[in-house]
Amino acid sequence: MKSLLTMEQLSKKELFEILDIATEMKAETKADKKNTKNLEGMTLGMIFQKSSTRTRVSFEVGMQQLGGYPLFLSGNDLQLGRGESIKDTARVFGRYLDGIMIRTFKQSDVEELAEYSGLPIINGLTDYCHPCQVLADLLTIKEHKGGFDGLKACYIGDGNNMANSLLVGCLLAGMSFSIATPEAYKPCEHIMQVGESYGDKFSWTTDIFEAAKDADVIFTDVWASMGQEGEAEIRRKAFAGYCIDEKLLAVANEGCMVQHCLPAHKGDEITEDVFEAHADEIFDEAENRLHAQKAVLWLCMHK
Repeated sequence: MKSLLTMEQLSKKELFEILDIATEMKAETKADKKNTKNLEGMTLGMIFQKSSTRTRVSFEVGMQQLGGYPLFLSGNDLQLGRGESIKDTARVFGRYLDGIMIRTFKQSDVEELAEYSGLPIINGLTDYCHPCQVLADLLTIKEHKGGFDGLKACYIGDGNNMANSLLVGCLLAGMSFSIATPEAYKPCEHIMQVGESYGDKFSWTTDIFEAAKDADVIFTDVWASMGQEGEAEIRRKAFAGYCIDEKLLAVANEGCMVQHCLPAHKGDEITEDVFEAHADEIFDEAENRLHAQKAVLWLCMHK
């Protein structure tokens, strides 16, 4: 791996290598041992044009645990905020840093950064995809279910960046994947085509109960993502009923996991009762951002 820009770029072998290394690193961290793999003397530039809790803290802590230095770069503080091009910024950073993580709006900015910096680039989130979160999700499923074969994953809600990356990641790992969204909020056409290439292992519907039937893990996300706050009321009406509650879990398999990338709007996409009943799984998922990203950092940046 040179960079992690999207889930689609990964082969199944690369995906499982990331998960195996993340498992190894997590075990070392839990045993209070220094990671056997390290990035000593290396600097990761972390560009944030979108606010963050888990992404910033997990990358910053992860880079420190690997022996490197995380450098926080706010979009408001960089010349990007005053009109400097991504191309020029990338060529400067290529002479200072050893790698870049970026959390931004446009996927094209991530691609351009990779093209002109000459550095490993890690996509911390764009409006198109969220690969780091999905790697953490898959690590959590692996831990709780022991693997992926024969499992069904389901996503309920907006066909957003999380849906795009989950669809690709879950199918690549070997699960079947169903998604329920309103007609006007499907994943993008390209991602739907990826799903359809898996044949009957993939399905889309507007019916949340049809999607969740016999599921082993159910995902959801907020109805209005960052940058969509102005659409909140429109989306609230469009997604009415697209909620993980006890009635929905009743049609899933016994022991079905619930996952949420956080922050959660309890009472909208998930009920308070379901969230708290599955809080251990959800916060394992949040913790696994740290371990999955450490694996990605090492694979992308080590010499």
